[in-house]
Amino acid sequence: MNIILIGMPGSGKSTIGVVLAKLLGKHFCDTDLLLQKHCGKKLQEIIRTEGADAFFRYEEEVLSSLDCTDTVVATGGSAVYSDKAMQHLKASGVCVYLKVDADEIARRLANFSDRGVVIGDGMTIADLYAERKPLYERYADLTVSAEGGSVYDVAKAIADKVEAR
Repeated sequence: MNIILIGMPGSGKSTIGVVLAKLLGKHFCDTDLLLQKHCGKKLQEIIRTEGADAFFRYEEEVLSSLDCTDTVVATGGSAVYSDKAMQHLKASGVCVYLKVDADEIARRLANFSDRGVVIGDGMTIADLYAERKPLYERYADLTVSAEGGSVYDVAKAIADKVEAR
């Protein structure tokens, strides 16, 4: 069974995912890295040179073709825009939403221009959060707060919830 981590950029999917994989003896996959390899460009470069629509199309291709087992999968924050990709990922395991409130995300992403975040012109992090939160909640099988504890504490909380299912 895979564990698919979803949540806002800066919620800790990649960082927590590595620790979670170690805790559970699973593999780890960061889909942002797969997307960069697929396109031969950094995320921000894809967005800047090809636009958001192309970015979302490439992301859906990568996520929909992901074939792994016994893996913690850290998705990009925009993965939830593709129902096709999310249904494919959910078919292989449990989807965990790493919940972090909008103010904390804004603090963590003080300079998000280098992170490969697709955000509309004039949108704030709070706007992006409001847009994506219902999607994260829709696809989540489990929700875990990724605030207030150490990376290990959050990874352990996820492991405990997954093992209790």
